[in-house]
Amino acid sequence: MAADDFFKGLAISASGLNAEWLRMQVVANNVANAQTTRTPEGGPYRKQHVLFTTVMDELNGVTVAGVTQSKAPPVFVRDPDHPDANPDTGLVAMPDIKVPLEMIDLMGASRAYEANLMALRNFKQLLEEAIKAMR
Repeated sequence: MAADDFFKGLAISASGLNAEWLRMQVVANNVANAQTTRTPEGGPYRKQHVLFTTVMDELNGVTVAGVTQSKAPPVFVRDPDHPDANPDTGLVAMPDIKVPLEMIDLMGASRAYEANLMALRNFKQLLEEAIKAMR
């Protein structure tokens, strides 16, 4: 394995770690705001999605292209006692966030993060063995 290939592997794993870390933060934010009916922009919180893109140079890692808001309409729940309920209908506009699905997404991000971390640890071990062999 050439030194360039070795460091390329490190960079790919590091890019995956960064991307999955952000994904975990965004999913956690979605779960935390699953009941938020009022935002500074007005209306309920909108679920966020992380957009990944491939780095198409020598690296071939991953990067975050951005974080976007869902275009899904809010879910209306009847709760006439809620402060944000429509006075005529008693309906409250709630975020379209399904917590169990968010938790599945969080588990997937966590597993991908762990896989990239394991790859980095393996690269580190290979580097340590190469240094020992050179002594």
